[in-house]
Amino acid sequence: MGIDLRQVVAGILTITMFVMLGQMLHRDYFDAVQVQGDAHDIVFHGSKVALEEDGLVRSSEGPWMENSHQLKPCWSISQPDEEVSSKGYVTFSLTNGPEYHISQITDAVMVAKHLGATLVLPDIRGSKPGDEMNFEDIYDADKLVKSLESVVKVVKKLPSHVSLRDIAIVKVPTRVAEDYIKEHIDPIFKSKGNIRVTTYFPSVNLRKSSLDAETDPVSCLAMFGSLELQPGVNDLVESMVQRLKTHSKNSGGRFIAIDLRVEILEKKNCRETGAAGSKTCYNAQEIALFLRKLGFGSDTTIYLTQPRWESSLNILKDIFPKTFTKEAIVPEDKKSKYLELENSEYENVIDFYISSRSDVFVPAIPGLFYANTVGKRISLGKPQVLVPAEISGTSGLSTDYISPYISKKNHLAYSCFC
Repeated sequence: MGIDLRQVVAGILTITMFVMLGQMLHRDYFDAVQVQGDAHDIVFHGSKVALEEDGLVRSSEGPWMENSHQLKPCWSISQPDEEVSSKGYVTFSLTNGPEYHISQITDAVMVAKHLGATLVLPDIRGSKPGDEMNFEDIYDADKLVKSLESVVKVVKKLPSHVSLRDIAIVKVPTRVAEDYIKEHIDPIFKSKGNIRVTTYFPSVNLRKSSLDAETDPVSCLAMFGSLELQPGVNDLVESMVQRLKTHSKNSGGRFIAIDLRVEILEKKNCRETGAAGSKTCYNAQEIALFLRKLGFGSDTTIYLTQPRWESSLNILKDIFPKTFTKEAIVPEDKKSKYLELENSEYENVIDFYISSRSDVFVPAIPGLFYANTVGKRISLGKPQVLVPAEISGTSGLSTDYISPYISKKNHLAYSCFC
């Protein structure tokens, strides 16, 4: 019986179509909405490519991408003619790590601004009962107060005459808008005089929507211009970045940061599949194969957010020997303070800021860490965020796996920077 070549070709095209569809659906799990962007050049290591109108970055060489020009803030806040007046107080806490802190500070500032209230500097609370820190232990309090002085008055402590019994607890959705504040929060504030804001997260993606066409400049300032590490913590992060760069001499000082935490990979929502059977999380072996197929060499330096080394990571180190967790990178004289307790706020901060400053960021896990790290990287001009996928062939182009937040320019940060 003869073989009809037309049927064979048709079969191959059908299979290829389903493979491409699966990869598209997978990447849309991380970020589903496509927004058309203007074409502009992006420079890769050894080549120059363009971001096309369809939002995809093209390149024949790679896999490293050069940093783009650091974007400038688009927001503008006029200086008031007189000191910002206030009535009543807004209190809040920072919880669950820096990826949440960014959203929590933004929502609290928005509420205080639109209520005309004084904002009280927050404390920082860890995941365990009694795990509390002062704001100044991690962040620069003077920078926060100074950056917000034209928007809202900030005090470091709640005055002693204000009783905790007089403070109403108010839950607000993240990315809270002025209309919501007027309708739902203002009546409570007028009744009680003081409120405590807690942010909840109906969604953990930070895509722009049609409502974000003109993002509130106060929101932009709070999200991208108010939080900075205090000098001691910033020096630690910078020393770790420099140490990783020292290990990366053969690749021009470039290194990859991967958000891969074994504890999360073992949870149910990570073991389940997404749309059309696509994976939602990737383990060490899958990430290793993904990077090798993209052309990253065995001497590539990799930083993992995993708190401590585990045997399941060995396969990654077999393929990329220069793979490190923070315990191998933190200076010896700093370990007692910053690595004393596993999963401490210090460790979470180290992970977030190294992931923001690395040359390449790979989110093995979707979520708010991924979304806010991308936002920070956009503001720093570091666009190479590679969303993992199962590459069916023996190789692939890193430009085909750029995060849709960046390739489609649909991250909220693009409403604040230009």
